Amino acid sequence: MSMLTPPGMGGKYRVTGTAYPRLSRPRRRRRIVFTVLGAVLGLAVLAYGSLQLIHVFRGDADARGKRGTAAGNCPSGKPEPGAAAPASAAPAVVLPKPGDITVNVYNATQRAGLAKAVGDELKKRGFTVGQVGNAPADFDKKVPGTGILLGSAKTDKAVYSVLGTQIEGDTLQNDAREGADVDLILGDAFTQLSPQEAADKELALLANPQPAPAAGC
Repeated sequence: MSMLTPPGMGGKYRVTGTAYPRLSRPRRRRRIVFTVLGAVLGLAVLAYGSLQLIHVFRGDADARGKRGTAAGNCPSGKPEPGAAAPASAAPAVVLPKPGDITVNVYNATQRAGLAKAVGDELKKRGFTVGQVGNAPADFDKKVPGTGILLGSAKTDKAVYSVLGTQIEGDTLQNDAREGADVDLILGDAFTQLSPQEAADKELALLANPQPAPAAGC
């Protein structure tokens, strides 16, 4: 009887061959673990892909928005369909020429010869100078500022604007005169007329006003 024959079998049954039955660990637990790990990994990959798509679309939308802002608001860009057109240049303003403005120069200060000196300078700048002398009693020694432009209420406002380019800090007043001449009454704070170059630039801006730039440019 072979040593592999179970007792009591009387040798009737023998174990033959090279394969023997073995006991193995149950595989269900490993399958569950692998299934859970696979599900977690799949969810992580799906979440990462979704996040990348969000960034891509958001970045593209931001780029389109910036391009639309630059094109719609700035004069150099091509406006988007339906966007408001940029403001066009303001039309030139017709101003009276200095030679068409008659200025009376009066000195309300204690400085002798001031009215004549200012009148001579205004003549060099193309203005027509009328009377020159001391200020009337209502203004003599009573003008603490730079000066007063005094004229009729019917006088064109452009006349005051053109004359105002020659003196800084002046104030505007009206009286009952009928003529179109304007008085320049020099006050205690007056030192000199505006520099010729600065006055010419200001006059050019009055004649050709520039529109304000669009927002975001």
